[in-house]
Amino acid sequence: MSRLFSITRSLEEIVEHFAVDIVPPVEVPSETIEGTYGLIVIEKDGLRRLKLLPWGFPRQTTEMRRGAELPSRIGLVADLTNRLWENTVVDPQYRCLIAMTHFANPDGEKGSKTRTWFSLIRQPIVAWAGFCRNTREFGPVFAGMTGDANDLIRPLNDRMPVLLKPDEYDRWFHGRVEDVIEFQFREPRPSEDFEALETRDRWRSGIPPNKAIHRRSSRTML
Repeated sequence: MSRLFSITRSLEEIVEHFAVDIVPPVEVPSETIEGTYGLIVIEKDGLRRLKLLPWGFPRQTTEMRRGAELPSRIGLVADLTNRLWENTVVDPQYRCLIAMTHFANPDGEKGSKTRTWFSLIRQPIVAWAGFCRNTREFGPVFAGMTGDANDLIRPLNDRMPVLLKPDEYDRWFHGRVEDVIEFQFREPRPSEDFEALETRDRWRSGIPPNKAIHRRSSRTML
């Protein structure tokens, strides 16, 4: 998937949906890209806590180290066997729910790409299966797990967020690594569960989905 998501609901609605017990005084970000802040929910000592953290774990290749380059960010967890994730995915303490209502993919020709947003029709607030951890380079950060895209999304990207239903939240927080693997490799949520919002907004416009300039959809719900 691409590196852009949004949440268009109020803080009160987010807290109610996730049954959050501890809420810091935060503002809901209109959109999140790698390196900027997003809202996540963690569970600690039996309490759910809302946190505002930057998106993206540090990533530094051997070549980057040799060149004295600073770490870049990686916000998508696609390969659970990658050494970057091996100590994170197995431990439930590092799991989180990423709060969002929409995720986007770039659409159109190179140089004039626009935003196409996807959202679940019957689940206004969505939980993206995520991981969070305190890092030496960037401090506390989070990343989201991806899986195969469904037929609606695949023309723009062959990956999409692994989305959880409310009755799966506890299993995500407390399950074994086998549960994590099962979530990633199960069939994606079907196309008919989603709405596609094609816009005229340029990819880097910063315009959230609730203020988007619509264009007529060329997609068919499959």
